[in-house]
Amino acid sequence: MTRIGLISDTHNYLDESIFEHFKDCDEVWHAGDFGSMALALGLTSHLPIIRGVYGNIDGNDIRKEFPEQLVFMCEGVKVMMRHIGGYPPKYNPETKKEILIYKPRLFISGHSHILKIMYDDKLNCLHMNPGAAGKQGWHKVRTIIRFVIDGKEMKDCEVIELGKR
Repeated sequence: MTRIGLISDTHNYLDESIFEHFKDCDEVWHAGDFGSMALALGLTSHLPIIRGVYGNIDGNDIRKEFPEQLVFMCEGVKVMMRHIGGYPPKYNPETKKEILIYKPRLFISGHSHILKIMYDDKLNCLHMNPGAAGKQGWHKVRTIIRFVIDGKEMKDCEVIELGKR
């Protein structure tokens, strides 16, 4: 069983309560737009395994550390993560192509600042976007997600509101 904390779009703002919310997580995944290397280092120094992708606002320092796309296995679940990806069935063309190639069971994106957890029946894939944890953007409430992957099962999903933007 792997407990995961999912965050995105921090835009160089790190709410200290994130450390408490993710304290029991085995891994923390960031879906892009860290905002600064200092923020990324702040996460990696306080939390367990950090996986992440760069976002459209991230500079070369972050792009050297984090790729545009990650495809990996977490227990029995193939995961694909990109910052800009869209959502079922409105994926952007590049993302749709990559999903058809890799056939993930879980696709994670950020960028929109819109919290979404929805299943794509046609592609047999769960989509998650944790919304935005930072203070920049048009979202009204900052959000993150916690969930569990246990073998091939994704479960115990919790949406956590961090407060107003």
